[in-house]
Amino acid sequence: MSYNEIAVVGAGVVGICAATYLAESGQRVVLFDRTGVCEETSSGNAAALAFSDVLPLVQKGMMRKLPQWLKDPLGPLSIPPAYLPKLMPWLWRFWRASADEHYEASLSAQTALMGVAEREWMALINRSGTRAMLNEHGSLDLYESQAEFAAELPGWEAKARHGIEFRHLDMEEAAEIQPGLSPSFVRATFVPGWKNVSDPKLFSKAIYAYAETTGRVLFDRKTITGIVPGVQGAAVRFDDGGSEDFKAVVVCAGAWSKNLAAQLGDRVPLETERGYNTTLPPGAFDVRCQLIFPAHGFVITPLSTGLRVGGAVELGGLKRPPNYARSRAMLEKAKRFLPGLRAEGGREWMGYRPSLPDSLPVIGKSTASPYVTYAFGHGHLGLTQAAATGALVRDLVLGRTPPISLDPYSPQRF
Repeated sequence: MSYNEIAVVGAGVVGICAATYLAESGQRVVLFDRTGVCEETSSGNAAALAFSDVLPLVQKGMMRKLPQWLKDPLGPLSIPPAYLPKLMPWLWRFWRASADEHYEASLSAQTALMGVAEREWMALINRSGTRAMLNEHGSLDLYESQAEFAAELPGWEAKARHGIEFRHLDMEEAAEIQPGLSPSFVRATFVPGWKNVSDPKLFSKAIYAYAETTGRVLFDRKTITGIVPGVQGAAVRFDDGGSEDFKAVVVCAGAWSKNLAAQLGDRVPLETERGYNTTLPPGAFDVRCQLIFPAHGFVITPLSTGLRVGGAVELGGLKRPPNYARSRAMLEKAKRFLPGLRAEGGREWMGYRPSLPDSLPVIGKSTASPYVTYAFGHGHLGLTQAAATGALVRDLVLGRTPPISLDPYSPQRF
């Protein structure tokens, strides 16, 4: 290793895209991860390229639901009571993000990033020869009452202001898109621009395989414990006590990025959205597009490898054991929403989504060194925003002018 190479820390989909864009630009890249290429959080997500999902996670009045979150361990958003004291500083920032001026700023910044994401993903998919792994069937939000539908209308109006196309449907129209729905649903909303990949793990590995064809990307299975700024670059330290020098380091370690940034003087309020799902065998139900259940906080995604039922948010950190009762609760609801669903033989999974209180990722330079770039904190939008982040990282590392202002994503904004 030498000052001729760039280190990318973290081989999830964001790190894969950062390495790909740098390699395409002629840079030699070493991609580090403690397990493998796309073997952790990015391997089990809902497979969505959710370019229309621009609303910040926090909504006005949401903090009034805190007692409910504490009482219901199986709800759409839950907090283990024992974790609440540690979470309080993050929740305070989360509450502040719901103020009108902060909410609108986050919405505008998210929309700008999504515009880059859609453009970059479609171009990268074409360059990498992975178009066959892309499904463009749209998504269907489903509501069990007129009140539930009405509660979602302000969000749809905000999306309309930012140019997102959708159609509100009655259930006869919805049944033409997705047959076999429960008669309990009364309204639906269809988003034609929603896209999914056929399997997130296989898709991300295919992008990495394309990066390897440049001849400028190497994977190294090592655990990074620290980053040390230097005069001409930065060194990465390994858990075996060794270290290596690079001309630049990019931190894409997802939920594990917080400690690396803190060592460099950047106190980023990163938390973990622990997401759960169950992947059923192929043939469990003929799902035609991604189905979204807003009131229940989960989705059903048709994959080439099965049917994935999952989502929801548990703010519980990195150390608590998984609560798979959450995935089973979503599966029980899925059986009610899709009568005839074959729910046997599923594989349960839990992943750590790196989440920031204003719902925006960190994309920018560290305080300590111009040779260290951060790219993490995408929450449940890591796959969606990975190509945009890869392109922006390339611009930052190579000193190019990015296509959008990066001020809203600054590591120093907190």
